[in-house]
Amino acid sequence: MACALHAQVISGWAFEGPDHRLHYIPDARGNTIMDFSAAGYRGGGVALPSPVTAQRLTPVAGDNTARIQAALDNANGAVVLAPGEYELAGTLRITRSGVVLRGEKGAAIRLTGKPHCFLEIRGTGTWREESPAASVLDAYVPAGTSTVRVHGASTFHPGDHVLVLHPVTAGVVIRTDRVVDSVDGDRVTLDVPLSDALDSKVTAASLVRYKFPGRISEVGVAGLRIVASFEDAAISGPDYAALHLDAVEDAWVRDLEIQGTQNGIAIGPGAKRVTVENVRTAHAAAHVATAAAPDFAVEGTQILIDRCRVTGESTWAVATGLEVTGPVVILNFTSDLGGFAPQQPWATGVLVDGSKFAGGSERQPGLAFSHPATAGSGRWWDMGWSVAWNVSSPFLLVPQPPGALNWCIGCTGAPVTVGGAPNGIFDALGKAVVPLSLYLHQLKDRLGPEAVSNIGYVHIGY
Repeated sequence: MACALHAQVISGWAFEGPDHRLHYIPDARGNTIMDFSAAGYRGGGVALPSPVTAQRLTPVAGDNTARIQAALDNANGAVVLAPGEYELAGTLRITRSGVVLRGEKGAAIRLTGKPHCFLEIRGTGTWREESPAASVLDAYVPAGTSTVRVHGASTFHPGDHVLVLHPVTAGVVIRTDRVVDSVDGDRVTLDVPLSDALDSKVTAASLVRYKFPGRISEVGVAGLRIVASFEDAAISGPDYAALHLDAVEDAWVRDLEIQGTQNGIAIGPGAKRVTVENVRTAHAAAHVATAAAPDFAVEGTQILIDRCRVTGESTWAVATGLEVTGPVVILNFTSDLGGFAPQQPWATGVLVDGSKFAGGSERQPGLAFSHPATAGSGRWWDMGWSVAWNVSSPFLLVPQPPGALNWCIGCTGAPVTVGGAPNGIFDALGKAVVPLSLYLHQLKDRLGPEAVSNIGYVHIGY
């Protein structure tokens, strides 16, 4: 479905029209590539903040854990670490809104003692449903749409925080975290499109208002070098980790150099509107233990992983976890060996955009929209309604699950299949398409060119 226009290649699924905005071609049931532009801090297009300094610390000999933790516990703003090396034998924790840990140039963390995580940024609790579930009236709601018809829609109001409840198997309900934008009759429009289709013939979906009182916001970490000694631990064993985030909203991670960790950055299911920018992870030695954890493990929603890099040997550079609902965007990511894959089902609304995964093999592709280890077992529907856009990798595994689509557009590499799974949509294989970045063009369309420059991009290639 690709064609040439003034020596440029465009996709028939998402292309710039005469109005200089992107247009999308739906499938027979109305499903389209979703608008991913709400991924990131404050819903995308907002510059990451630099909070005022609450306290500035200098390193002392021995373990610095207790004194940094005390500063974080009492901070109203940023705890700033002056240049020097800070030994940490324990885990630091940010548990209140508005607290940031930031390093000046030359500030370094050295993890000592037993394997542990450097920093946890975590609120408490989870979603608390506050209203009866209102059933979705539509027989079919296409992926990529923002509006659903709901029984009793008048009980919802703009600004309400809601969950779209989507049962998928007995006892398993996928929760899509959204905000009500408007209500018109029985039609409720959400602030961000749905990443999955809702089919009443399969399961009955519903909408419920919620509160999440323990979720913290305006929190982050920036400007640090984090070094750990090498530990070749299995995925269930103790290892040095850099950062865990969960029960957070409007959080950010920026300008970190990480060395020696096995389970680098993990973003949990209660995370929303998070940006991870310019994080560089280096491996001096290969992990050979079975099922090593990924460097970036992503759950939650509205997550942006931007301009990050993994050097050295890695099993998986980026992986999605259980029941992920997009938009989740992996933008301009580069990796020497490890690539991208879902580790558990069911992830929807993931965009891998302008990324380069140099390694991989036919059995373990650098770009995989199904986990190769389980693809032949009948569980190859790990991921749906997701897009690889202008991605480069030697091998590309992009299957089509039952009842869903996956797109591989403008990508370079050899398509592979595992376990007999049918291929998804391959468009313009071996030829980069315009726009060069789907996410950045969508961001421009929604919020204007200033939103693109706010997050550090001058030219988006359109």
